[in-house]
Amino acid sequence: MAIKAEYIWIDGTEPTPQLRGKTKILDEGASTDVADLPLWGFDGSSTNQATGDKSDCVLKPARVFHDPVRGGDHVLVMCEVMLVDGKAHPTNTRAAAARTAKKYKKHEPMFGIEQEYTMLKPNGNPLGFPDDGFPAPQGPYYCGVGEIAITGRDIAEDHMDACLAAGITLSGINAEVMPGQWEFQVGPVGLLEVSDELWMARYLLHLIAEQYGVVINIDAKPVKGDWNGAGAHTNFSTKEMREDGGMKYIEAGCKALGAKAALHIANYGDGVEDRLTGAHETQRHDQFSYGVSDRGASVRIPWQCAIDKKGYLEDRRPNGNIDPYTVARLMVDTICGAMK
Repeated sequence: MAIKAEYIWIDGTEPTPQLRGKTKILDEGASTDVADLPLWGFDGSSTNQATGDKSDCVLKPARVFHDPVRGGDHVLVMCEVMLVDGKAHPTNTRAAAARTAKKYKKHEPMFGIEQEYTMLKPNGNPLGFPDDGFPAPQGPYYCGVGEIAITGRDIAEDHMDACLAAGITLSGINAEVMPGQWEFQVGPVGLLEVSDELWMARYLLHLIAEQYGVVINIDAKPVKGDWNGAGAHTNFSTKEMREDGGMKYIEAGCKALGAKAALHIANYGDGVEDRLTGAHETQRHDQFSYGVSDRGASVRIPWQCAIDKKGYLEDRRPNGNIDPYTVARLMVDTICGAMK
């Protein structure tokens, strides 16, 4: 049987890039190792990545996953977008992330990213919201159970199973604080791995939601008013942080992030000002703070890490709509770059 290889890439849509994909048919028995998969062209003028008179862009396979939807030997291929001269396309943020990963490899940076998302009905209302109003306030929905508290569990469960079957390093899922809002966590893995896997997990989420007639939204503030926004809390550590005595490196990392707070906020997703208001378990976007067990801080140090004197930090500022290649690269550049 021929092999279906879904080539998946990130387009040039602004302010939030979108995922695209098209299927390449490979001969039966063909190698699906990333190094053996061919380059493939596409029409960049239809993805906000080229003009019509110079429309050709190139897909370069970067990571291969099992295809849990088609099954068999079929694969999902995460690609980098290249120019026809072999250089990285300006929208290719993976290339810069790869350079940073190589530069700071000795620090063994690790990430876990918590992706919050909202399931929407075709009319734009979140699942669980009445068509002509609002549900009961936040309270029973977070990690809840039961018909009144929870909607969309079938989609979240199917997505979890698909991610695991694909080979994505999924570490958990949970219902979030608003009806129709859920979260999944990718990691702990390295810089490129967490970014590749988060993008692929997003692709699978959109694909599975299609089957239910549901739209997936990762906007920072999907519903205005007294509701939490959607974040992508980014947990980060280095080898030095994870070893005995690592607390001093965790605190140094927090201070390094504070010194470049404006740079990070500018790259933490569209609508960050709407989400980081100082309410709903956030610090304001124009202020920086860190603290142990403080979900109102920009960066939280988990209580267990304070007890163990080692571990990791959690940057709570990134939006649900981040580009993980950019966020992970910045965190490594900032924190590892400040190490002596």
